[in-house]
Amino acid sequence: MESALIGLLFAAVGIGIGTAIGYYLRDSKSKANLDDASRKAEQILREAEAKQAEAIAKTKEKAIKILEEARLEEKRAFEELVKQQSALAERETMFGQKMLDIDKAKQDVDAAQKRLEEAHALAETIKTDVMKKLEEVASLTQGQALERLLTMAEDENKEILLGRLRKLDEMTAEEIDNKVKNILAVAIQKQASSHVVETTTTHVQLPSEEMKGRIIGREGRNIKALELLTGCELIIDDTPGAVTVSGFSPIRRQVARRALEKLIVDGRIHPGRIEEFVDEAKRDLQIDIRKAGEDALFELGLPTSTLDPKLVQILGRLKFRTSYGQNALLHSMEVARLSAMLAEELKADVYICKLGGLLHDIGKAVDHDMQGSHPEIGYQIMQKYGFPEEIAYQSIGHHEDKPKTLEAIIVKAADAISGARPGARKDSLEFYVKRLQELENVAMSFEGVDKVYAIQAGREIRVFVNPKQVDDYAATKMARDIANKIESELKFPGEVRVTLIRETRVIEHAK
Repeated sequence: MESALIGLLFAAVGIGIGTAIGYYLRDSKSKANLDDASRKAEQILREAEAKQAEAIAKTKEKAIKILEEARLEEKRAFEELVKQQSALAERETMFGQKMLDIDKAKQDVDAAQKRLEEAHALAETIKTDVMKKLEEVASLTQGQALERLLTMAEDENKEILLGRLRKLDEMTAEEIDNKVKNILAVAIQKQASSHVVETTTTHVQLPSEEMKGRIIGREGRNIKALELLTGCELIIDDTPGAVTVSGFSPIRRQVARRALEKLIVDGRIHPGRIEEFVDEAKRDLQIDIRKAGEDALFELGLPTSTLDPKLVQILGRLKFRTSYGQNALLHSMEVARLSAMLAEELKADVYICKLGGLLHDIGKAVDHDMQGSHPEIGYQIMQKYGFPEEIAYQSIGHHEDKPKTLEAIIVKAADAISGARPGARKDSLEFYVKRLQELENVAMSFEGVDKVYAIQAGREIRVFVNPKQVDDYAATKMARDIANKIESELKFPGEVRVTLIRETRVIEHAK
């Protein structure tokens, strides 16, 4: 028991001693750390004070330097100001001296002018005295003497003067003629485009000879349907691999050609498909016609917005119209270019000449559908679409003997240049087309006629009548009346066969 108490006592003493020693060591370490921190703080403070002293010294040095530079700049500015003031004073002195010199020169000039006036007055006085003495001696006044002198010179040199006048007139006329020829030559040289001579037939290539029989159809129903719907004649002869589409109207030929090509590609040739492809060909042709009008404007450098879209469509129709065998659209474009070139040379309005030249034959695009001559139709069309009078007048002016404006004279000259070139036109073709048109017009004058097509080079016309207006008896009588009217009103070689067709078609739809 006692030994246990003694053990506990020693343990307690040991713990107390350990605690005292730990406390002493910790206190000693804290004091050491505090001393180190104090030393570091004093060192940092000393370094900060040194840096501060160094910064203050640098700042003072910089400030002294700036003050020194400011003093030098102020000194230089002062010296420059002194120099400028000195130069200004010197210039004022020089200016004052020049003013004195100018005043002196002016006085000298005034004095010289005064002396000149006095001398001139003296000369006039002397001249007057001399003239009086001469008039007294010659018994003639100055005017009388001059007139007498001119009369004598004229009498003595009359023949020479007349010869000179004639020579001057001839030289002037020759120069004018050469200048006009030069202007026309330059314009024609710049516009040396080719022209297209249209014919009355179009060829369609066939993939095989067997296709000819399919185009003709059973009992000729296919070829009859094509001719009925297009107004053209299909010539299927011994020509290998081709069918000829004949007709005087280029638009009808184009419709027939396109429809036939589509049918050949499709392969199903019967009246129903023929009618469908003919309608499609007409729609495609309308698109091509509009594009032809837009292309013409583009080639001439005129924006498409210049013309109304409907007028662009009418302009494109000229691509399928000929005048004496010359393509009407190419002719109009050529006239527009020539007119613009001539206008530049003659200082006229280039825009009026170019646009007027392009539209001068616009009436030909619709003269088959309207009554009147193409100049009058063209004038009405341009007025309808809001063109100013100076442009609309070109349609009429190019057919007048004495056009009213310079621009109309230029367009008339350009039209003559384009149409009169060798090979540009063929009169016989124009007369042939005109005869066919007259044949169609005679038949269309009868009431109840829907469509008329002249075929076989004018040796036959096919007349399609409205079955509701014309019965079988009236159809027979109408055919005879048309033939009689052709005999009485038209001149033609050989005979013309009149074929009148009355067809009743009933269509119903099963739904």
